[in-house]
Amino acid sequence: MHPILRNILAVVAGIVVGSIVNMAMISVSGTIIPPPNGADVTTTEGLQATMHLFEPKHFLFPFLAHALGTFAGAFLAATIAASHKFKFAMTIGVFFLAGGIASVFMLPSPVWFTVLDLAVAYMPMAFAGYVLSRRMVVA
Repeated sequence: MHPILRNILAVVAGIVVGSIVNMAMISVSGTIIPPPNGADVTTTEGLQATMHLFEPKHFLFPFLAHALGTFAGAFLAATIAASHKFKFAMTIGVFFLAGGIASVFMLPSPVWFTVLDLAVAYMPMAFAGYVLSRRMVVA
């Protein structure tokens, strides 16, 4: 496969797989840690109206979804990319960071969660995905 096409595939696959991991984690979160009584977590408006009911435990899965989605996407992008593997892994991190920043403006959340999420779940996890991809031996 031509290196440019392979690099494009790396980015697209990283975004798609990272998004799937993110949504899978969010989808199962309510069954593992149920939302507070009376909280509507099915719509943005419902979340905005009931965010004050959320306890720290309710932010665990959103954080994990953001972190693991970014990690998986960056790992895959760095693994697939023909060249500039670090740049492609970090591109995935920037993509998901932009989504995290957008989420901050759409959904109110405690400052501690916003800082933790934006500081740890995106660029450090993209770097970790890159590092792991470098340590993997592809047969």
